Amino acid sequence: MINKRLLIKNLLAHNDENSFYDKKQKISLDSKEGKAKFLKHVCALSNSNPENNSYIVIGVEDQLNKIEGVDFFDDSKIQNLINSYLENPPKIQYENIAFPTLPRYKVVGLVTIQPNDKITSLKKPIWKYVRGTVFFRRGSNSMSTLGKFELKSTNKEIVEAIEINASNNIQLTLDGVFDFFKRHKEEYHPTYKVFNEQFVLCWAGKKKKVDDKIFYSRVDIELINEQVRLFYSALDEVKIEFNHKSFIITEYIFLRMQDEFDFYPFEKTVIHFKENGKHDIVTELLFKPPQFNKTELYHVFNNCNAILLKLKKNLPLTETELIDLEELPTNYLICVLNKIPNALLKLKEAKKYLKELDDKTSYIKYKEALRVLRKVTYQK
Repeated sequence: MINKRLLIKNLLAHNDENSFYDKKQKISLDSKEGKAKFLKHVCALSNSNPENNSYIVIGVEDQLNKIEGVDFFDDSKIQNLINSYLENPPKIQYENIAFPTLPRYKVVGLVTIQPNDKITSLKKPIWKYVRGTVFFRRGSNSMSTLGKFELKSTNKEIVEAIEINASNNIQLTLDGVFDFFKRHKEEYHPTYKVFNEQFVLCWAGKKKKVDDKIFYSRVDIELINEQVRLFYSALDEVKIEFNHKSFIITEYIFLRMQDEFDFYPFEKTVIHFKENGKHDIVTELLFKPPQFNKTELYHVFNNCNAILLKLKKNLPLTETELIDLEELPTNYLICVLNKIPNALLKLKEAKKYLKELDDKTSYIKYKEALRVLRKVTYQK
């Protein structure tokens, strides 16, 4: 079992990117250009490593090799992007790796590209890249060709040595558990459980009782053996269940429109631990967008627009507007889900101004709103 935090450290010890790994400060999958560049790197690493894993480390400053971290990313459909655009697509896995030196809400992203032993190419154009393009690595550079390309295995021994050197052990597991408990205050009820005598899972969250249901907020869940953060939520309410083989997370979203509000089931994640030392993670989107009164929605939408206009003009907000500002991203989200024209445009327009606020609550809710919309879009 590989300790992913140690693996990242071993990869970064090879200070310059090379033909078996790449490092990025961040990736963006919200634009055609961002998707195209990500596809290029996956394709290039796959073609240059036909017999061994290759990696992309995300959240590292390039020049100084400094670990800065990125936001937790839980897009389970990222493989769909690879399958949609690449011929002979490799299997990839995106994991969130916690580092004690980072803030609690930051992680290092690790993309593992499994060996394919087939030539991978673009099967349809995207951005400025044409159909049929084959990308490959030459040192730290990603090159391209539309001509013949021959697969060559040159990194197998060195990658295997790096992975062996990153193998987990009892000390790393115990250190990981102690570190998890140290990072989470008593009010978050840090807890651990062992599955199949092999997997150590730690979780923490603020307990909250609503009617007869128990929810957790600010939930953090890590698979300690691999140092992988499986789940992180800054805002949503989470229900936790488990048995001797599975750990089940049901995420709820609290949506409110004036006096009408409820906890809406959003997504269920089941982590199933197998006897062979492996585990599966299956997610199911449960969300059915609530429909609110259109007259009330337009009133809320116009109020959000008035607050956004004041932010753009750098005008002071009233006490009532400051309270409404905190819920501005969520209110825009509800308007988008109820098909109010231009609501999505206004939500994205608000990003710049929310990010500049001293109080980051609204900006965190903005990122959460985009995450909900991304998952709802994938479902469709």
